[in-house]
Amino acid sequence: MSERLTATPAGVALAPLTDIADGKARNFVLQMRAGRFHGFVVRQGDAAVGYVDRCPHAGVPLAQQLDDYLSPGGDLIACSWHGALFRIDDGLCVGGPCAGQHLTAWPVTVTNGIVTTA
Repeated sequence: MSERLTATPAGVALAPLTDIADGKARNFVLQMRAGRFHGFVVRQGDAAVGYVDRCPHAGVPLAQQLDDYLSPGGDLIACSWHGALFRIDDGLCVGGPCAGQHLTAWPVTVTNGIVTTA
């Protein structure tokens, strides 16, 4: 079994930004020599923000269903296991069992319409 990683190298092309609906999120799993990385990207217009797919409260992936990372209103990231809510812009937990903690940022950027690790 490979180790679960919390970071990726810069410059890895993930997907065209248009593959992620505006105001939605998408899961990414990258297999690297050192192990496997699980993360997700939230699209906000022409920008994207990424996080490691791991709840700071219980250490589990946030989504029980593929790509289901956002609250019903789409304005917060939600842990479907324990109901924790996180701000999209900085990953701060604003509700639930891990209030005050943060998601681990996964630096991504959009270059020429492609979401890329930074």
